[in-house]
Amino acid sequence: MESDPILTILSSQSKRILRKTDLVILPILIWIYFLQILDKSLLGYASVFGLQKDTGLVGSQYSMVGSISSIAQLAWLPFSSWLVVTVPHRYLMPALALGWGIAQACMAACNSYSGLLACRFFLGLFEAGCLPLFSIITTHWYRRAEQPIRVAAWYGTNGLATIIGSALSYGLGQIHSDAIHSWQIIFLFGGLLTIVSTPYVWWKLDNDVLSARFLTEKERAQAVERLRANQTGIGSAVFRWSQVLEIFLEPKSYLWFAMALLLNVGASVTNIFGPLILNGLGFSKSITSLLNMPFGAVQFLVILFGSYATHKFRLKSVVLVALMLPVVAGLVMLYVLPRNNSEQSALLAAYYLLAFLFGCNPLIVSWIVGNTAGATKKSIIMSIYNAGSSAGNIIGPLLFNASDAPEYLPGLRSDLAITVAFVAVVLIQLVNLMFLNKIQSRKRVANGKSAVIHDRSMDKHFTSLNNPGDEDGQAKPGAEVNDDSLLDRTDRQNDEFVYIY
Repeated sequence: MESDPILTILSSQSKRILRKTDLVILPILIWIYFLQILDKSLLGYASVFGLQKDTGLVGSQYSMVGSISSIAQLAWLPFSSWLVVTVPHRYLMPALALGWGIAQACMAACNSYSGLLACRFFLGLFEAGCLPLFSIITTHWYRRAEQPIRVAAWYGTNGLATIIGSALSYGLGQIHSDAIHSWQIIFLFGGLLTIVSTPYVWWKLDNDVLSARFLTEKERAQAVERLRANQTGIGSAVFRWSQVLEIFLEPKSYLWFAMALLLNVGASVTNIFGPLILNGLGFSKSITSLLNMPFGAVQFLVILFGSYATHKFRLKSVVLVALMLPVVAGLVMLYVLPRNNSEQSALLAAYYLLAFLFGCNPLIVSWIVGNTAGATKKSIIMSIYNAGSSAGNIIGPLLFNASDAPEYLPGLRSDLAITVAFVAVVLIQLVNLMFLNKIQSRKRVANGKSAVIHDRSMDKHFTSLNNPGDEDGQAKPGAEVNDDSLLDRTDRQNDEFVYIY
């Protein structure tokens, strides 16, 4: 798009636009992402209520049912990346939600391994574009300093879905009927809840700030000005192959993929095998469902804490490493402690420590989108992240075999090694981004600019680029106006882009 005239916008006006955006856009992101996580995790709860026995699953077939949705996501990611860029978000989001809602509801009708595989495949196919879409929507509506909290708001529903999914499975599991099994009721409820939510999404969601119906014409122009300092543009419907090529030439792309892969091996373990691990600690199937509720609460609180810590200290890499320490401790405890009644409390505490890893995904997502400019590039890089996540979700369940129950020691040992490797990749990415900022500084000097510039997108309080002071007119040093800041350029093409750690 052509560069627009730069407007003056006060901090109070920015806050009003932010508040309106939070009231309209954020609830949609939170609710639909919650439904996606709920639908994905219901398989674990259904397994506690007889899914494997009633459908005749044997050996590693349950693991394959857990992995097939991620395989579908991997296969469909190139097409979903194109959809995220070219299809208006107002139509794409409800279409995807409707598709996975129908697939989830159809699982209630499955009575065989092949039927479960088919339904989970389509569930994964429609969910493939979810994370890239939600990440890009967040960047199109919020400043970089605002993004971690908003990503945490919708990604934090991982914890809420665990709490509510546990409560729902416990309640629905008490329904006894000769016509329908408890696990079928669980699938049917989740699928139908998603299906009936889609018309509301289509009604309320807007494509971008330029077409926002909840903002006045003046506020839409001011909303664009709010996003100017991001240096990442405000979206484009043109799919640019040059930006795709750029991604595959950058080492940081492969490090993002590695982070997603390694982290989500552990996440898939708790999603798919968490209820079975709890069941192996000697609890009944009803109590197992309830005991997963505190796990969800820890997830939710850790996600909020991690996002607050990065907002306050501006060091995502350090917070990521800190969050993984309790996970390592939990895995070690689950591996070394014997499965008996005297160690039951310690084993339960160790399992809850694994919830700390869920605080990492939203930080990585906001870290990626905050370090990527260009509409196509953002879509592809989030699809690559999703590919890593899907690969992790495929590998994770396959590390655990029914013959290793109830200890699952080989799987826990592998998971521990993968967790340590994740920490190493985070530190390598930190060094890489610091090196890239040095390259950006040299580019600016070569172009006749200052080597060091102030990154206003990370300021806690908004200041307009052409009036970079507070509401009393007190100017800040280093003010520069970049009329090209809204163009669809990548971070490598824009010498004023500053990488964040």
